[in-house]
Amino acid sequence: MTDRSAKIYVAGHRGMVGSALVGRLQQAGYSNIITRTHAELDLLNQAATQAFLAQEKPDFIFIAAARVGGIQANNSFRADFIYQNLMVEANLIHGAWLAGVQRLCFLGSSCIYPRDCAQPIKEDYLLAGPLEPTNEPYAVAKIAGIKLCESYNRQHGTGYFSVMPTNLYGPNDNYDLANSHVLPALIRKAHEAKQRGDSELVVWGTGTPRREFLYVDDLADACVFLMEQGVTDGIYNIGAGEDVTIRELAGIVMSVVGFAGGIVFDATKPDGTPRKLLDVSRLRDIGWQASTPLRDGIVLAYRDFMARHGG
Repeated sequence: MTDRSAKIYVAGHRGMVGSALVGRLQQAGYSNIITRTHAELDLLNQAATQAFLAQEKPDFIFIAAARVGGIQANNSFRADFIYQNLMVEANLIHGAWLAGVQRLCFLGSSCIYPRDCAQPIKEDYLLAGPLEPTNEPYAVAKIAGIKLCESYNRQHGTGYFSVMPTNLYGPNDNYDLANSHVLPALIRKAHEAKQRGDSELVVWGTGTPRREFLYVDDLADACVFLMEQGVTDGIYNIGAGEDVTIRELAGIVMSVVGFAGGIVFDATKPDGTPRKLLDVSRLRDIGWQASTPLRDGIVLAYRDFMARHGG
């Protein structure tokens, strides 16, 4: 779909992913983008969601609305993470079908894959083994979203596909230390350590897990690319194609922030999955790959952090 006047609904437009999607669509010339704040539309409310979709009848939907967080948040609010994500995706996908919406992109997460599966992770590894226990409720909800898309396609002939991004970062990220992911947490901790004049930065875990990071504007670009390619089914991993250790990541962040102290690892805190590197060949084979190097993206992310939280 490349009709620039097509009506496109971005669910979750105020979040990091949703705001990047809106920006990328606007940059590409799409002029009919629909958004609703949580105050305007509670996606947990099935009747309200269905009524909205029946009235608006968008041509395409991006489901970027989700309850998200890091290890601590996932482990502490397990009921919230499974319930809210199940309800939002079910209301939107079923409501989309009722409203006659033929095409939709569901945004999942790389945590849907088994904790100890082979690396790099292919889309075919879904449901091949046990999940990482700390975020299992969230992962189960996201797997259900993938299966909702597959099932509506099979039973009702819709064109709903799913994308599985790796660890994301960038503008509008969450820097709350209790709920954020590892990269934004490191940016904030390094910045505050620099401000205080600390001699060391304390990092959760052992520093040995390997993680892949994708700048959020690259994810938005990939999603719009898939929409414009006319993709109507399947799962697509979206990642940078390379990973770093948490120790290496902390070093890059400290360099960007300008914190010159040492690193201390708190091994009493959980590491999570040992490694998560996505196989991105399925997306690369149809013509897309990430373009933002990790250090360059962290520079942009830190600039955004300073604009919103600096001082």
